Amino acid sequence: MAEVRHLVVGLGNPGPRYAGNRHNAGFLVLDLLAERMGARFSALRSIADVAEGRLNNQPAVLAKPRSFMNESGGAVAAVSRFYKIDVADIIVVHDELDLPFASLRLKRGGGEGGHNGLKSVSGSLSSKEYVRVRVGIGRPPGRQDPADYVLRDFGASERKELPLLIDRAADAVLSIMQNGLEAAQNEFNAAG
Repeated sequence: MAEVRHLVVGLGNPGPRYAGNRHNAGFLVLDLLAERMGARFSALRSIADVAEGRLNNQPAVLAKPRSFMNESGGAVAAVSRFYKIDVADIIVVHDELDLPFASLRLKRGGGEGGHNGLKSVSGSLSSKEYVRVRVGIGRPPGRQDPADYVLRDFGASERKELPLLIDRAADAVLSIMQNGLEAAQNEFNAAG
């Protein structure tokens, strides 16, 4: 039986201006996965930065779209076509307002909860049946606009916990690839 190759996509906004933003949690996880893979990102045309290799002895393609978050679906669809990876084998790592900071939830399919990056991915793939690794960033304080909140850097206290959160999210991706979604959900959804 042929090995399944996964496409792991991190959602975020390109460029140094956005690097530390809450909205870039997906990019932070992908950077750690590339480090664990011993691979460097390189440009796939002008579509995405990709890294290829093995994670826990499983073949994987990591991708960070070069488009802005709200338009990232076109890049995800193009990369999946280029590498001939089915929707069922795509894992999208993204920030999630509806989860408390430092919590993780894993799921396949479902709604986008107002997340424009996910809406773009679902629309471009013509499917919602990809796996999501939802990285909790919490709700904005008071009456702060959520759109403004996600484009701000993590706060000082959050930055202390952030490496652990990013590490756990990377472990969750590896668990999905190696053990399947249900086993990974049992391990990571219960944890926080």
